[in-house]
Amino acid sequence: MAEKRFMAYTASHWGTYRLDGAGGLIPLEDDPNPSRIGRGWVSAARDPGSRVQAPAVRRGWLEGDSGEARGADEFITLDWAEASRLVAREITRVRNTHGNGAIFGGSYGWASTGRFHHAQSQMRRFLNLAGGYVASRETYSHAAAEVLFPHIIGLSNRAFQDEMTSLRLVGDHCDLLLAFGGISERTAQISSSGVARHDIGLPLARLRERGARVINISPRGSDMPGAEWQSIRPGTDTALLLALTYEVVAAGQADEAFLQRCTSGWPIWRAYLLGEADGVAKSADWAAPLCDIPAARIREIAGALAKTRSMIAVNWGLQRADHGEQVLWAALGLACVVGQIGQPGTGFAFGYGSTTHVGRAARLIDWPSLPQGRNPVEEFIPVARVADMLLTPGGAYRYNGATRRYPDIRLVYWCGGNPFHHHQDLNRLETAWRRPETIVIQDHSWTATARRADMVLPATSPLERRDLMMNRRDPSLFFMSPAFAPLGAARDDYDIFRGIAREMGLEAAFTEGRDSDGWLRHLWGAAQGVAQQEGIALPGFDVFVEAGRFDVPDAEEDRIAFAGFVADPEGAPLATESGRITLHNATIDGFALPGCPGHPTWIPPVESLLAAQSDELHLISGQPDTRLHGQNDRGSEALADKIAGREPAYLHPETAAARGVQEGDILRLWTARGACLAGLRLDPLLRRDCIALATGAWFDPQIIDGAPLEVHGNPNVLTIDRGCSELSQGNMAHTALVRVEKWTHPLPPLTIDRPPRIRPAEDAPAEGRI
Repeated sequence: MAEKRFMAYTASHWGTYRLDGAGGLIPLEDDPNPSRIGRGWVSAARDPGSRVQAPAVRRGWLEGDSGEARGADEFITLDWAEASRLVAREITRVRNTHGNGAIFGGSYGWASTGRFHHAQSQMRRFLNLAGGYVASRETYSHAAAEVLFPHIIGLSNRAFQDEMTSLRLVGDHCDLLLAFGGISERTAQISSSGVARHDIGLPLARLRERGARVINISPRGSDMPGAEWQSIRPGTDTALLLALTYEVVAAGQADEAFLQRCTSGWPIWRAYLLGEADGVAKSADWAAPLCDIPAARIREIAGALAKTRSMIAVNWGLQRADHGEQVLWAALGLACVVGQIGQPGTGFAFGYGSTTHVGRAARLIDWPSLPQGRNPVEEFIPVARVADMLLTPGGAYRYNGATRRYPDIRLVYWCGGNPFHHHQDLNRLETAWRRPETIVIQDHSWTATARRADMVLPATSPLERRDLMMNRRDPSLFFMSPAFAPLGAARDDYDIFRGIAREMGLEAAFTEGRDSDGWLRHLWGAAQGVAQQEGIALPGFDVFVEAGRFDVPDAEEDRIAFAGFVADPEGAPLATESGRITLHNATIDGFALPGCPGHPTWIPPVESLLAAQSDELHLISGQPDTRLHGQNDRGSEALADKIAGREPAYLHPETAAARGVQEGDILRLWTARGACLAGLRLDPLLRRDCIALATGAWFDPQIIDGAPLEVHGNPNVLTIDRGCSELSQGNMAHTALVRVEKWTHPLPPLTIDRPPRIRPAEDAPAEGRI
């Protein structure tokens, strides 16, 4: 009888790997296109200069400096008993003095793909037991969609993703794919909750094999290699969509039967398109000078959309802009006018390529997760309004039709995340970050956020613990084995919270009598129950651990968005105000928001090339190829991609020549909000009036010649910290104009390649809060 062989795997948001037994990772044999990001994971996790190796407290906090020295102070190491007592005591003090509404719990969910060691779930479970906290809503990725979609299609963004038309059907049936923002395998490297196979290229290859037409509407040709590239002026996609819709209508090709059966508000929007409402027809001639696309080209595309089986796809990045709701609504409106929603491979889609699983033909199974309990605090903020909250406690703001007020936050607890990557206008956030009385950060690395904490608690990395990868959109389940032992004194997030809960008398409620292994067994048992209802027999826990992998049978399942509704609008109405797709929405119209009227509308962005100075460029700050957000920025793959240690920025060769710079030069990019350095690369597939600088380089601000300068290449010192509208309050990272010049001064050394100043506990001040 053959001996059973133990198979060890681990998983991440960018791929799943076999462990080689020596601390290295081997991509899965059945992954057709393993992620580049994964090549830098181990080196980032093992980097001693960036890992937090012991609990630490900031000296100035101990001495009562009111946060003034955050980011420029030294830390004093503690043992875990001291650290747990200190955090528990501070949470208790704030609760007793100000109430739980003065505690903000921040965690953005990307720290680990594991089902149990999920930083956000662990933090929420603990803080809910501790009396609650102010939470955030929506995501930096697609907040505009999350708020808009329930109004106009009656579905949450998550629910719409679940029923998105399968990209495989697009490959088999679509004759014209019009992709706003492209469909990029660069962004398709990742997926929340883990991914086993990177296969988005297969349906796109099928399109090409069939001779289908694919048009990439983007300032970058590289957003969809091999497609027809239609270079568009950034921020004008809504104008183009309105013009395409107008031309379909003007040519008598609108599907009036579909509009009557499946939409509401069409006469009002039609009047706007034709200029009956404002005297401006939204024609190709009107849009051409806005979009920098010839009117004849716009009319040609409009005709092709109406005459062929067509799909209008929008990526996530487009709505991360001023008035970002409008591009989504206008794209949906164009698809309604064309009338092919609810058919195989055609209609409207949001997010193809933005992550791996959007549009995957996969059977959806709701696997169990760690119970978080109920948050007794009802207060919340939109996720991208953190700085506003800290700077203006009690200040009023509009959100989704309501007038709300920001809470007065005294303690921030941030677990497994880095707002000094995600947020905009980081110099403004730096000022806001000094306002709370206490900031506790729980993470495995000295991120920019950890360096600006009062207490830092070292967590293990996902490569140092056992866990379960169970993604409802992925057909493979994996037991995640540790690749190596925890670094320094790092603990799993669960054990960190367990220690603090013990000090607060909450340990029994937090653990329910289980250690980490007990929870893994409990979650697997719950998964077996879910699987049984789906007609799937999962193996026992120990068998699963030894095998390391389980593949769900019959895992492929195609879907067609809105198919049931289109087949029977009366019998299967949408959960909107009219039961139909709303091209004019009376509820939104009633909110009377200047930034989001009651139907898709062209509103010029607050910063735009349409009104730019001659030396200004549009900043494109998309996701990088070498890391996930800021994760793995200290890994080998990201480091090898930098220029003199700085993040690369891309210019068209002619733009570079006109400014007297060449590849390899260091550039200074600046706005009124801030400035940063970056190394120059040339890209002939980039518009001449743009500069591209990927997000995620660790924030490294310094004072150079008396002025603030971020020296590493983080574009969010340049971006605008304002809601894209008063409907969603989503971020507008892709609306920013910058200036560029060659950096001719000595190159400042980086500080993010080494930990902050740390002293042992025996050198701590005699007087203090310990």
